[in-house]
Amino acid sequence: MSGNTFGTLFAVTNFGESHGPAIGCVIDGCPPGMELTEADIQVELDRRRPGTSRHVTQRAEPDRVEILSGVYEGRTTGTPIALLIRNTDQRSKDYSAIAQSFRPGHADYTYWHKFGIRDPRGGGRSSARLTAPTVAAGAVARKWLRERYGVQFRGCMTQVGEIAIPFESWDHVPNNPFFAPIADVSQLEVYMDRLRKAGDSCGARVRVTASGMPVGLGEPLFDKLDADIAFAMMGLNAVKGVEIGAGFASVAQRGSTHGDSMSPQGFLSNNAGGVLGGISTGQDLDVSIAIKPTSSIITPRESIDTAGQSVEVVTKGRHDPCVGIRATPIVEALLALVVMEHALRQRAQCGDVRQAVGPIPASA
Repeated sequence: MSGNTFGTLFAVTNFGESHGPAIGCVIDGCPPGMELTEADIQVELDRRRPGTSRHVTQRAEPDRVEILSGVYEGRTTGTPIALLIRNTDQRSKDYSAIAQSFRPGHADYTYWHKFGIRDPRGGGRSSARLTAPTVAAGAVARKWLRERYGVQFRGCMTQVGEIAIPFESWDHVPNNPFFAPIADVSQLEVYMDRLRKAGDSCGARVRVTASGMPVGLGEPLFDKLDADIAFAMMGLNAVKGVEIGAGFASVAQRGSTHGDSMSPQGFLSNNAGGVLGGISTGQDLDVSIAIKPTSSIITPRESIDTAGQSVEVVTKGRHDPCVGIRATPIVEALLALVVMEHALRQRAQCGDVRQAVGPIPASA
């Protein structure tokens, strides 16, 4: 009921606050016998970690993960896996000025009205800091899916603010701080430098794919694979829109082109984004999300305080001028958690995944 657990067969419970002593998660339902070390998880956390470039928050957190349970002699035991990430660089005094007021566009207002109390330090539970445990849990799911079925997850930024980013190659993504699929990111750097100096923020669009997908994952009607993907993505801080496959572009397409034709060699397109009837086709899952501008900015804005009086809010501290810059590893992790959940459901209901019958799905 409290909304801190994602999944049922692969259940991930997230805990902690942005400026508390630690954050982390408990994974219940990971199959036993998989080799797992902290290094397997750390590689993904390092991709999301703050302070890695001048374009993101300068909060210097090492995000070193500790495995507290669920692993014995280097292998998962089937019991709950507890992962801990200690907070080491909090600056809670930065938030003293807004402890009694609400940042426009932030969850301050709704948290305070729902619970009657809120932790203003870095946003407490509503902080993007709490995405680190999600990435850690996603790393466990990614490893199992890769070793079991060969599924691979990768993502990239396709737009920052008003700048659309063309796709050149996945090879460029790990070589720049934007996770952009282009070789030259100088335009993006200039844009972000100007935005930061102006004391403002912007949104972003991020694309994520899963390749090597089995056919048949997902349930009819209410537990569709694409429905759960949308549910997971909307659970990420600042997400305001989700597209699967052609998404909103489907509105302008005709049925004669939107439906993905099939041949003996495979599907000829992937407007469906790898899902038909809520069940995976074996093509790449193709998902895009829209992320709103960061709420915590130094530009003065009109708001109210807890007494309902008018105030001017200026948010000091260390914040991402665009939270979308570090979102790619998080979106990959969320997609991995959804696929992991449905893979375990498939094993429980129908046995292990089956080979495609008829046309062989082609990658998009």
